[in-house]
Amino acid sequence: MPDLSHTNISNHALFEERLRNLPLSPGVYIYRDQANTIIYVGKSKSLRDRVRSYFGAPRGLTSKTRRLVQNIADFEFITTDTELEALLLEMNLIKKHRPRYNVLLKDDKSYPYIKITKEEWPRVLRVRKVLEDGGIYFGPFAKASSVYATIELLNKLFAFRLCNDDMFKKHERRNRACMYYDIKRCLGPCANNCTTEEYSTAINQVRLFLGGKPEAILRDLKVKMNQAAEDLQFERAAYVRDQIKAVERVMERQKVLNTAASDQDVIAFARDEGKAVVQVFYIRGGKLIGSEPFTLQGTEEEHPEALMSSFLTQFYDAAADIPPNILLPDYPEETQIIEQWLESKGGHKVSLQVPRRGDKKDLVDLAARNASQTLDQLRLQWLNAEQRATAGLSQLRELLNLADLPQRIECYDISNTQGTNSVGSMVVFEQGEPAKKHYRRFKIKTVEGANDVASLSEVLQRRFARADDTGQTDEPAPTDQPNAEPSNNDETWAVLPDLILIDGGIGQVNAAAKTLAAAGFEHIPVVGLVKGDTKGHLPYGLVKPGQRVPIAFAQNDPGLHLVQRIDEEAHRFAISYHRKLRTKGMLRSTMEDIPGIGPKRKKALINAFGSLEGIRNASIEELAAVPGMTRKAAEEIKGLL
Repeated sequence: MPDLSHTNISNHALFEERLRNLPLSPGVYIYRDQANTIIYVGKSKSLRDRVRSYFGAPRGLTSKTRRLVQNIADFEFITTDTELEALLLEMNLIKKHRPRYNVLLKDDKSYPYIKITKEEWPRVLRVRKVLEDGGIYFGPFAKASSVYATIELLNKLFAFRLCNDDMFKKHERRNRACMYYDIKRCLGPCANNCTTEEYSTAINQVRLFLGGKPEAILRDLKVKMNQAAEDLQFERAAYVRDQIKAVERVMERQKVLNTAASDQDVIAFARDEGKAVVQVFYIRGGKLIGSEPFTLQGTEEEHPEALMSSFLTQFYDAAADIPPNILLPDYPEETQIIEQWLESKGGHKVSLQVPRRGDKKDLVDLAARNASQTLDQLRLQWLNAEQRATAGLSQLRELLNLADLPQRIECYDISNTQGTNSVGSMVVFEQGEPAKKHYRRFKIKTVEGANDVASLSEVLQRRFARADDTGQTDEPAPTDQPNAEPSNNDETWAVLPDLILIDGGIGQVNAAAKTLAAAGFEHIPVVGLVKGDTKGHLPYGLVKPGQRVPIAFAQNDPGLHLVQRIDEEAHRFAISYHRKLRTKGMLRSTMEDIPGIGPKRKKALINAFGSLEGIRNASIEELAAVPGMTRKAAEEIKGLL
């Protein structure tokens, strides 16, 4: 009989009966907390055995698992026919819900890729999503800066166009190339300065370069240089010669390895205090062409096999390329199932290998050392950030005479354009750091015109009504992870702040204090943020209700830096929501007269491209790839926008 004494489940008899009736088949199990939020997703080849194992003697569980079990209020399960189906379902649920007790690839949906578009004159772009649009994708990369640097290098080498379609057509009509042609950063297809074949060759060289095959590029370039010299096109021959030298310089920086010539990734990790850095080496054609570090969270007390399994499934689910060989420090859980999934995704045989000696083992060790060095650097950053936050919170407590450190701070801001599209934002900082899943945004409903004081009162009324009445919600804020689903549960609204910051002066602060008192929350301290005069006598100050003289900060006070950071984040968040509403309104208005574009297609286009400018810059192929769109409708849009 399972021991449920360490859970918060009230009806033990019913729960035990449900555990006994679990199937022995493979599937996925889902744990939820009291607020009905998914807090863990797991898979097993035997659901009954795996789920019951959580509710046995607690001494056999890790402390992380004990904390998980203490928060389980309910569970559900989904059976599958095979273990592979269970793996796929688990991956999709983790991606969708990002449960707090699962090992998660940090910001996994925001990693950038390099994309070669499928167009008459293809472009090379940085993108955040892999779409089934005929484009060729490379990545993911850990940092956008490395993508920008790579595209910059590729453009110098192969001179593909950088302009969008609108700019291309503008120069095409004038039959005159832009300055990038003059500085040899574009082949000038808009002005017929190159043939389709010449441009396609350049794009193919980009693809070969990103695929780790520079030798093929060099062979092609040397043929072109010799041909140009024979034809007495000496300027052209010199240009190609410079390309050859540039490619050779890049090849010199790539580490030549004595491993097998086949393409492979090398993966190793370093971990400390619940965080881990995973280093990925990309080896193509026997050369190390790239190295990217990725951060994992929630790794405390996880076995190396489970950690590696979590990383492989999350990383390669988003990867644009899967090599035939992957070198690892340890085999993951369910190695054969993961290999089977990788093979079905990659379209070829994939082997997970754990080398024990020789060059391949040295390569895995090198990746582990790189991961350890990256983790050391991140640890210093985290430590410095924590120290700065603590100093700032301590100063706020002292200046405002608070009983304790304000561990949770909520900051409110109002934004509008001449009284239209008024919106409010609530950003949350916990322990001095943004808690983006708790951000909220409010569309002002009861206030006409530009009345920040009344708008602020409405926002606070709605927010603190939900501290007691959690059956309603305002629009949940998107996190900085695209498509992530932020928490929108009862618990989020019920957590009260230790301090409220208002972007405004005495009028807004007095109104906020009055609203809080009417709602029964007068015990929560509230202060306003006021900016200094143009001479810089008061860079920032805090205004309490009923006190017109601000509490001033010195220029380098830690409290000032914290307040500035919170205020800037609140303003950014409010403006981004306001701009989104305004852009949607303009977009709908602009698209009203386009034949064949109804409400559903408008919504799909807005979701896909975000703005009118984004739709204008999209190619016909990208527009046609949006769900519900057709090529004819895409051509109508491009012809009228």
